[in-house]
Amino acid sequence: MGTEGHLRLIVQQQKRGNPIGIYSVCSANRYVIEAAILQGIEDKSEVLIESTCNQVNQFGGYTGMTPRDFNQFVRSTGIRLGLSPKKLILGGDHLGPYPFRNESFDSAMAKTGDMIEAFVRAGCGKLHIDTSYRLADDEGTADAALDPSVIAERCAMLCAVAEKTFAECRKIDSRLTPPAYVIGTEVPAPGGSEKTEPYENITTSQDLKETLELTKNAFLKHRIEGAWERVVAVVVEPGVEHGDQTVLEYNKEKTKDLTDAIRGYEGYIYEAHTTDYQTVHHLKQMVEDSFAILKTGQSQTNAAKEAVFMLNIMEEELLRLNSNMKPSKFRETLDHAMLSKPEYWQGYYEEQTVPFQRQYSFFDRQRYYWSERSFNESLGLLLYNLRAVSIPLALLSQYMPEQYRKVRKGIITKDPEDLIRDRIMDHLREYAYAVGNRKALFDWWV
Repeated sequence: MGTEGHLRLIVQQQKRGNPIGIYSVCSANRYVIEAAILQGIEDKSEVLIESTCNQVNQFGGYTGMTPRDFNQFVRSTGIRLGLSPKKLILGGDHLGPYPFRNESFDSAMAKTGDMIEAFVRAGCGKLHIDTSYRLADDEGTADAALDPSVIAERCAMLCAVAEKTFAECRKIDSRLTPPAYVIGTEVPAPGGSEKTEPYENITTSQDLKETLELTKNAFLKHRIEGAWERVVAVVVEPGVEHGDQTVLEYNKEKTKDLTDAIRGYEGYIYEAHTTDYQTVHHLKQMVEDSFAILKTGQSQTNAAKEAVFMLNIMEEELLRLNSNMKPSKFRETLDHAMLSKPEYWQGYYEEQTVPFQRQYSFFDRQRYYWSERSFNESLGLLLYNLRAVSIPLALLSQYMPEQYRKVRKGIITKDPEDLIRDRIMDHLREYAYAVGNRKALFDWWV
């Protein structure tokens, strides 16, 4: 069927009044990817995993991986865990000149075109093209929004690159199916907002109409009509966001105009990017209101961090009884790594509470440090120590009560990596429930 076929089925079901959808996990974290794949196996559903142009690009991004590297890593993880390759959907998110925004138009767009080509050649079947970022030689002030017609023109230019690249790939393998496209943008940019408190901003139905009309005209101008037929979703702002310590909840009354508007367009649904930390009730409401592709990333890496922090506390308790063992000092090591390379979190936190926020902020800027050598050495020692002494049930009940219940029922083991993955899956089950798997939250209790 291919990616476009699967997403088109979701569009068709939405238009028939059947509120189903799909969630997209946008993360390069190993545990998050493993958890997403295991959740897909548990649900017998497709697994959609994407990477942003910030995480992954032809120069490595902050993960050090190219699109081919990342996709091969995800595919091999799926095979190792037992996921059918037919169930895996790979995508590229916010694909645009964001990593090169400080360069001129000619330079930034050339590099972005190369990046788009790399994502297509890596086998991404879903591409979100986002050209809303100002470039160094764009007229106007740095914080002024780009003209929508400029955004549409650049989107079409990059889509033309994707189409040309796919045509070349298909000459080599005729079995390949063409990519599906997502257009439009919303704040925050790849990597998250720099505002410490969330703010409400809801796209108007007139803005939606303008985006669709301008982008369609630009596609026709560049003679990529076939690509326009494969646009399945539009990214808009639904008024949800999270800040450093707070969450702006979805309000269906305030998005009624936007919800009604998309129902008037036969071929499109919404893709919602800032869904992290929304309640399962609000996620379900969003899918019912045509926000049928739910993007999640930060709340999943934050869940991984929360799990490792709990394991670190348990390790500290256990090592009081085993003084001959070397402690991992995981949280201290992580904070030291963040202080050594502050560029990933500076500007995101209020100055007076920075030490607290580095540890506990919803922004989870810690995700940028999971590839650091000191981080992985400390995490490796933490896992080794917990495996050596074995976590007592009483301690597990104290610090990870949900996982304790599942260990007692034989659903998972006490292995620390099982506990990390299941902590993430607790969050993913809420997404699975919201997009239509109504048994996802309850099966393990029975």
